[in-house]
Amino acid sequence: MLELNKDNFEAEVKQASGKILVDYFGTGCVPCEALMPIIVKLSENYGDKLKFTKLNTTQARRLAIGERILGLPVVAIYENGQKLEELVKDDCTESKIEEMIKRHI
Repeated sequence: MLELNKDNFEAEVKQASGKILVDYFGTGCVPCEALMPIIVKLSENYGDKLKFTKLNTTQARRLAIGERILGLPVVAIYENGQKLEELVKDDCTESKIEEMIKRHI
């Protein structure tokens, strides 16, 4: 899983072609930490169809605000630089994330 930051987000997500999942998380965010192994498992199952990435919003606050990430966790799918869909906070369950992935692959 590719770790994003303010220096590579533009190239890896906004200018990239294809579909990309971004896991927005924060340092000290307990629900985010609980979600991490689920995202890793999903990346093992679907990583050949979708690029999996993660962004620590604690280290990239302005970037997160620019992407309208106002609460955590957020799991979003982008295609050709455009956000197609996102799940926020309590909607970030394994089954809902997997359903969202399946809709976009």
